[in-house]
Amino acid sequence: MKLDRLIARHRFMGRNAALRAIGAGRVRVEGGVITDGHTEVSRFCTVLLDGEAVQAAERAMYLVMHKPAGWLSATKDPLQPTVLDLIDDPDKETLHIAGRLDKNTSGLLLLTNDGRWSNQLMSAESKVPKVYRVETHEVIPPEAVEAFEHGFYFHTEDITTLPAHLVILGSRLARVTLHEGRYHQVKRMFHRVGCRVAALHRESVGGLSLPGDLKPGAWRAMTPQEIDSAMRSAPHA
Repeated sequence: MKLDRLIARHRFMGRNAALRAIGAGRVRVEGGVITDGHTEVSRFCTVLLDGEAVQAAERAMYLVMHKPAGWLSATKDPLQPTVLDLIDDPDKETLHIAGRLDKNTSGLLLLTNDGRWSNQLMSAESKVPKVYRVETHEVIPPEAVEAFEHGFYFHTEDITTLPAHLVILGSRLARVTLHEGRYHQVKRMFHRVGCRVAALHRESVGGLSLPGDLKPGAWRAMTPQEIDSAMRSAPHA
């Protein structure tokens, strides 16, 4: 929300009066004086007008988890365990998942209560790369590399997947980098080249790799550097 709207709503004043108050240096955001009324202010910022609280900062949460296979990427489910059940935090009900993983997929999972951050991270326009390690039942054909680069047409959605980078690591082992997140995309792409996925593990999102100190089911708060790294180029890209 723009600062002038926030001030006007709090004091039941018009936006012009709010702009004058801001321009006079009477407003502080996170301790600093702000004189531009069009400044965007998130709900995670403390805002003061003449020393009086206009908005108390909400607690911003950014968590990284090593999701184990067999747990749902959901916040609630009446029958099956979800990744939120693994988290011991009083504010966990405010979280949502930034980029879900299938129930039987393991690896890097990000949770947050910052919708702006997660939308930017996962939007198709941002093209943030996601890297997966894939084990297959069948031998991966060499021509799969070129097929992944060209993309696949999915008639159900009437879309063609963006070029994906496939590196064959072994006869039944590969690493694939995607820049989008279609429904069961990795499994469907491998199916097109005659392979069934036996195991799927997400290694990284953007420039953030799954921390080596996180065992399956473990989680922790992300550092400011990790929050920023998630938006950057992938380590394997």
